[in-house]
Amino acid sequence: MEIPEIKAQLTLARVLQHYGLKPDKHGRLHCPFHEDKTPSLQVYYKTHTAYCFSSNCKTHGQSMDVIDFVMHKEGCTKHEALEICKQLIGGVAIPVQADQLTRTAVLTKMFTYFKNAVYNSKPAQEYIKGRALDGAKLEIGYNTGQFHHGTRRDELLIKSCLEVGLLSKHDRPGRTGEEAYRPFAKYCLVFALRNPAGQVAGLYFRSTINDSEQRHFYLKDRQGLYPRYPQSDTKKLILTESIIDAATLLQIPAITEQYSIIALYGTNGLTEEHLAAIKELSGLDEIIFWLNADAPGEEATKKHAATLQGLYPKLLITQVYMPAGEDSNSLAQTHSDTAIFMNLLEGRQTPGADAAKLFLSFEKSIEKKKEQEVPVQPIKPVPPSKDLDTTNPYKLGYQTDTAQYYIQGSLPKTLDTLKVMLVIEHLGSGLKARNRIDLYEDKPVEKLCQEVSEKLQLRRDQLEADLYKLTDLLDQYREAQLRNSMEGVEKPLPVLSVKERQELEGFAKKPRLIKRLNELLGQAGIVGEERNRIFLLLIAISHKMPETLHGLLQGSSGSGKTRLLKQVSDCMPPESVTKLTRLSDKVLYNFPEQYFVNRLLCLEDIDGLSEEAEFAFRELQSNGELNSATSIKLDNGQITSGQKTVKGPIASMACTTRGEIYEDNMSRVFLIAVDESAEQTWVMSQSIWF
Repeated sequence: MEIPEIKAQLTLARVLQHYGLKPDKHGRLHCPFHEDKTPSLQVYYKTHTAYCFSSNCKTHGQSMDVIDFVMHKEGCTKHEALEICKQLIGGVAIPVQADQLTRTAVLTKMFTYFKNAVYNSKPAQEYIKGRALDGAKLEIGYNTGQFHHGTRRDELLIKSCLEVGLLSKHDRPGRTGEEAYRPFAKYCLVFALRNPAGQVAGLYFRSTINDSEQRHFYLKDRQGLYPRYPQSDTKKLILTESIIDAATLLQIPAITEQYSIIALYGTNGLTEEHLAAIKELSGLDEIIFWLNADAPGEEATKKHAATLQGLYPKLLITQVYMPAGEDSNSLAQTHSDTAIFMNLLEGRQTPGADAAKLFLSFEKSIEKKKEQEVPVQPIKPVPPSKDLDTTNPYKLGYQTDTAQYYIQGSLPKTLDTLKVMLVIEHLGSGLKARNRIDLYEDKPVEKLCQEVSEKLQLRRDQLEADLYKLTDLLDQYREAQLRNSMEGVEKPLPVLSVKERQELEGFAKKPRLIKRLNELLGQAGIVGEERNRIFLLLIAISHKMPETLHGLLQGSSGSGKTRLLKQVSDCMPPESVTKLTRLSDKVLYNFPEQYFVNRLLCLEDIDGLSEEAEFAFRELQSNGELNSATSIKLDNGQITSGQKTVKGPIASMACTTRGEIYEDNMSRVFLIAVDESAEQTWVMSQSIWF
């Protein structure tokens, strides 16, 4: 297997998982190559590279690919690292034809792209969270349908995607006359279907926009199983109705430690590939059907159980009985305690049992278990209170003689709604009811009180009184929070006195102004760099001018460029300066419209910016404003298109170790090389010492 093949097949996420390293939500982690108290290693999922920004690291200044990472982590030679990488892939090479990628190669490449897209899509992250799925534990992708556009346009990849069905030709050409394509299953979550070798052999797509006509999509010539072929030593195998249900169960260690799981493709989705995989399990003792608790799920269980029993007469076939109308994923969305799944699994029976009686028996056993766990003299850790408990702002509490109430999550910011996740807990039994409700809507509140009173055996009138009181308390709390957030938002700018203005005018009118300013910079502690410091000061001052200037400081790591930028920017009024260490892709588009008008923007390291962030930064430099199309919700609730504008002009200063790679910036900025001579280094060290 050649190096390009290894890089094409082995993702950085797979390498990090192998070493038990988990980056935070910003893609940063404590560097494993040196003592690191604060996360200094940045992970770039798009390029499958990593970079440590600490000068104490042996890898500093080097962008590491997957092979470099393994080599440094193992302390081995590059040849040895290549062998380890082959093992992580599985040792199976994916051949590449001259004019087209193989199906396995293109699906592997595209699934990696889809997984990376989740990190850049807030809607995808919110949908995954709303489905009670953990993106950190599961391999989940998101299809934005943009992989064939712009700089990502790759003719070989496009041809391969057409072949496997990820693209189809559009009936109209593109805006510039080129061939246009329609992406398959746009705005869908993506799950990989794998072959016996563990390679991506197919993809399953689940719509995130809840299209009533079709929600599930498979590529043509469907191949592979989810999440993978079961291990050869499997003794107990769970079959779920859908991939989402299988993913839900995969998050529960108590289940995955004892059972293998594979997903059917719907009620009619027990395929020949499933049967072939089951046939290879020589030590299999039991197959457990865990399908939806509805008529189609029940019929499918009976049909498939009969099929498997006919093929394997000695095999034990059982069924997990769910609450009516529920499936595994819907149950996970309403129950944070995963113990309910183990209780359901342990109570499985042979198909054909009375589901209603079984679940009623299950509920009674749970209630009996809870009664046994309640002490003879229950202890209430929190005494009844008539006030709102705001200790945890994301779990507001309110307790009365009736029940304990919790508001989980944050409150809406707009004052015309109070839609919350409400938890009502019985003080004696500990039973809970969870519901999302708008407390401003009287009829839904009354209906909720009726349902909760029946479920928890509480008085309806007391529940209604408590909720109306809770609504008033939440109103008061939210209004207080909004008042606090508005305090000090608009601070008046400092105004010069008459004497100060006269002194400044007199200073500016004296001859040799530039020389005197340069001397003052030296007195302020900026030693050496005589030309650079005055040049940067003029760039910084230009933020008040109609036509602004921009500077890019270049120097090696540790050369003092960031310190020089900070010292010069500190000479500007703080209310006119924005200093940032990094930029996310679209953050510049989200600032208030007038925020950057005549402002100095300083970036400590431009090397870590993404392509999208670089483009926005350049547009703000050149055009003096950013314009983006967005969706706007009108007062009547209608969604319409609109435009978001962020205005300039700005002056800017940024640092880089590789100024020569920013060709698009050269016409916009002055490239300033810091003084890295031995004399300047000595002078700086002395100034810092004294």
